[in-house]
Amino acid sequence: MIGCGGRGKAHAVGLQADERCDVVALVDPNAEAAEALNTEFGLGAKVYTDHREMLRTERPELVIVALWTPLHLPVFKDCVDAGVRAVHSEKPMAPTWGECREMAALAESSGVQLTFCHQRRFARGNQLARKLIAEGRFGKIERLDLYSPPNLLDCGTHTFDQALSFLGEPGVKWVMASVDTSKLLKWFDVEAEGMATGTIVFEGDVRAHFQTGGPDMDIWGGVRILGSEGFLEVTWDGEFRRGAVYADSSWQPPTMEPDVEGPMIATIRDAIDCMESGAEPELSYRKALRATEIIFACYESVRLHQRIELPLTGVEDNPLHALIAAR
Repeated sequence: MIGCGGRGKAHAVGLQADERCDVVALVDPNAEAAEALNTEFGLGAKVYTDHREMLRTERPELVIVALWTPLHLPVFKDCVDAGVRAVHSEKPMAPTWGECREMAALAESSGVQLTFCHQRRFARGNQLARKLIAEGRFGKIERLDLYSPPNLLDCGTHTFDQALSFLGEPGVKWVMASVDTSKLLKWFDVEAEGMATGTIVFEGDVRAHFQTGGPDMDIWGGVRILGSEGFLEVTWDGEFRRGAVYADSSWQPPTMEPDVEGPMIATIRDAIDCMESGAEPELSYRKALRATEIIFACYESVRLHQRIELPLTGVEDNPLHALIAAR
């Protein structure tokens, strides 16, 4: 595991729970952080401060990358060069659209299994919501309201990924967006807006309004699904709020029992299952790339003051960063 901060601890829960895992090494520039995690989880791993030295010495099969966003691509390159079979990385993918596409292309050409931690796909409530939508409980889905904390790149990725999973992984026709940069944020060494709003039109003509950050959000983070025969509100972590089936006044959103296992355990299990089977992981880079494309299309919409059709072309940078630098 490369990166032993808060997210490293979250991944350690999943690694410790899977008997197929032997955690051989922890890497962090702060050796004390790695030692503390090693002790807390009783991993018995060797501690390194240089990930390249670890890769040369240990030759791991699976690497967890729990690092700040700009480090994802260079560390992934090092893992591919070292012969690692699978890399599970924290989200978001990278600070620019070109870097995101480069990671995807490298995963494709090398055959290294690359996943990103949209772990909320494994929340029991989110899985049940997908089932209810797929079986037509709410009729034909017509509209979504999407909400997340700021910002688009770091938090919006969870909500867009949640929406794509609920709709069955559709393509996107176009987006149009606006951002509020009166107060800039810097999360995991990436500058970002304090608030964004806009419209996404998915294939099948499902229309979504989104808001990330700012006042007056109906849901702190999550999705409202509006269908021809009912609606459902689901938070980021799969908690059901309001819902209705119009033809059945007795229907209520199911009460979810506490998720004893938690999504991080399922995240690691799925990554290892797919290493063994060769199946596409639930958190594959291909799915992450689709949510990320929406984000950078939104930023390009802001830069060009126009609606952006997908697939996104002619963009390699982060359009928001270009606007910030030019003002």
